[in-house]
Amino acid sequence: MAFDYIITGGGSAGCVLANRLSEDPDATVLLLEAGGEDKGLLFSMPAGFAKMTKGVASWGWSTVPQKHMQDRVLWYTQAKVLGGGSSINAQIYTRGNSADYDAWEEDHGCTGWNYRTLLPYFRRAERNQRFVNEFHGIDGPLGVSMPLAPLPVADAFIKAAQQFGMPYNPDFNGARPEGAGYYQLTQLDGKRSSTASAYLHPVRTRKNLTLRTGVTASRIIVENHRAVGVEIRSSANGTMETLRAEREVLVTSGAIGSPKLLLQSGIGPAGELRAVGVPPLHDLPGVGRNLHDHLDLFVIMACSGPHSYDSYAKPHRALWAGLQYLLFKQGPAASSLFETGAFWYADDSSRMPDLQFHFGLGSGIEAGVAKMPSGGITLNAAYMRPKSRGTVKLKSANPSDHPLIDPNYWQDSIDLKNGIRGLRMARDILRQPALKPFLAEEALPGSAVQTDKDFFEYCCRNAKTQHHPVGGCKMGIDELAVVDPLLRVHGVDGLRVCDSSIMPQINSSNTNAATIMIGEKAADLIRGNRASRPDLH
Repeated sequence: MAFDYIITGGGSAGCVLANRLSEDPDATVLLLEAGGEDKGLLFSMPAGFAKMTKGVASWGWSTVPQKHMQDRVLWYTQAKVLGGGSSINAQIYTRGNSADYDAWEEDHGCTGWNYRTLLPYFRRAERNQRFVNEFHGIDGPLGVSMPLAPLPVADAFIKAAQQFGMPYNPDFNGARPEGAGYYQLTQLDGKRSSTASAYLHPVRTRKNLTLRTGVTASRIIVENHRAVGVEIRSSANGTMETLRAEREVLVTSGAIGSPKLLLQSGIGPAGELRAVGVPPLHDLPGVGRNLHDHLDLFVIMACSGPHSYDSYAKPHRALWAGLQYLLFKQGPAASSLFETGAFWYADDSSRMPDLQFHFGLGSGIEAGVAKMPSGGITLNAAYMRPKSRGTVKLKSANPSDHPLIDPNYWQDSIDLKNGIRGLRMARDILRQPALKPFLAEEALPGSAVQTDKDFFEYCCRNAKTQHHPVGGCKMGIDELAVVDPLLRVHGVDGLRVCDSSIMPQINSSNTNAATIMIGEKAADLIRGNRASRPDLH
């Protein structure tokens, strides 16, 4: 069976591509997704996020032991469901700094990827419920709204951050990101707005668009240095099938899945491929290199009363929360659980905000994070511009084997230094007067943790991924670049990578908005129609 375009993953970028490319009635598009449909209340209900990092709709992967973190192995959530990360994340819609994208062009040779050029793609995606200005769009598919169910302690956090010294910021995606305030969320009418619900489901009846779930792309078929199709495996019975692409194969298998698929196909460092039994078809040294991620450190405070959503863990209150949501789209279940936050500077020498804080309306929200018996809140802190670089490698030639994921956290000591600075700031913010009526005592790290050595030991035990891996198929023009600025894989015709794995350097915030933007821009690059879009100049 043949299609014009085969898209290898139905995640955040893949669903965008499926929508935009199938706008052309003369192009046939096949979207493949290894996971299942995004059906069920957990996927539409904002608070369903709390279940997702604990294994729902994910691949179940972990990192290799982290040698700079006392050989700690970290759980590494990667989505396995239609909509990808946008179907299981905390719905936080942030873009980062304009300088992030300018650096893609200036420092990495990615012509056409500066902020001024990319802003129209961010705007094109948005259906913003509050802002109408040069930074926001209102006619796009993706619902972007303000939180529906904030608690008083959330406002107290914003006041505490101001008491610490941060200004109030009403729009992190506006002219400047620094300060504290409410996050915008990918929600619409009280429901999660994923790329599956926003981009894919409304157009599924298009005759030129085919969706197949429960099938994994195991190999890209290359003939005479051109990608001509993919080999897929059924999750249900393991049967193999070959599909042909008349125009292009578009790899959107995710930050880990995309480099993994290229490697399985014989595209990557030839020596490493031979070592695991994969015949090299194209020696491309950068595949699987440049992996980096935001590492999350956190402070947990016990509450002085029922001030967080932890109190809804009791059966009768959980039932009431469910009824509130089903009847009115309000209450705890309508919360993303991380609705306020801040961007600030690790030190006075920082040119742009390089720390991000997420204020969690509970404890034990994510996998591996302690839950307070009588209720608590969490303040996550992460250094946004990590220098450390890791790898994605194959364990074997068997596509079913888990990849070897090595973010190589704290390879560069500046990441540890600034991470601890952020954690100290988080502790100081939570000690401000505005939060005193709500909080009792610090549970983690705890009062005994004071020195940098204490913090290092604590972080080695408790740090977690912020679920923002990028970079394993780096865009650029240097020797480790995998794709060029048109997202074409160097040395293989008819093949592009179009997701977060192409980021040469991570944006200084959550990565989902940027991934959706990549999908929007990729669609125009593939169709070659940018010049005909006056709104994109």
